[in-house]
Amino acid sequence: MNRNGGHRFDHEFIYEIVPGGASVLDLGCGDGELLARLIEDKKVQGLGIEKDIDQVAKAISRRVPVLHTDLDLGLAGFPDNFFDFVILEKTLQVVNKPLLVLEEMLRVGGVGVISFPNFSHWNVVASLILTGRMPVTPALPYHWYDTPNIHLFTVKDFLDWARTNNVAVEQGLAWVNGKVVPLNEEEDIFAEEVLFVISRNS
Repeated sequence: MNRNGGHRFDHEFIYEIVPGGASVLDLGCGDGELLARLIEDKKVQGLGIEKDIDQVAKAISRRVPVLHTDLDLGLAGFPDNFFDFVILEKTLQVVNKPLLVLEEMLRVGGVGVISFPNFSHWNVVASLILTGRMPVTPALPYHWYDTPNIHLFTVKDFLDWARTNNVAVEQGLAWVNGKVVPLNEEEDIFAEEVLFVISRNS
């Protein structure tokens, strides 16, 4: 789906892979759009976690169960493997403790689905080199003074973390030139945004 046309490719992919009746935890669920669709159409047992109180109110208005809390505090209230799927869409780069969030994601869920902007996209790197200023792109539409992104990382950074932490990457997708394609690690500079399906190696 064309993200600029009002659809998000990560939403569409997650909607397709989550089976009916599954239990789903959405970390940083925003206004609850995705969970609302899953609950309504697929009867999932969904729960969102969101820090922004205005977004919490919007999620509740969509009849999405949501906890108003900070992901940086962890998920101690949930037992191991409590959810079938744990979703983390475009959120990892804005939290203060990304490694804690990732570890907790894999602890409480069987399958993790994570998406994020790729800070090594060629346009981001070229813009920084050529202008000497922090890049502003469709995937990174913020100026340096108002960006929520506090941890800048790349596809390779994420895959390095996975390989050294016993994490299996089940699938990878990339948003390239307005299309969704399988992620090719050797061509990661062309990926504007990426999505990974991950699990803990047994």
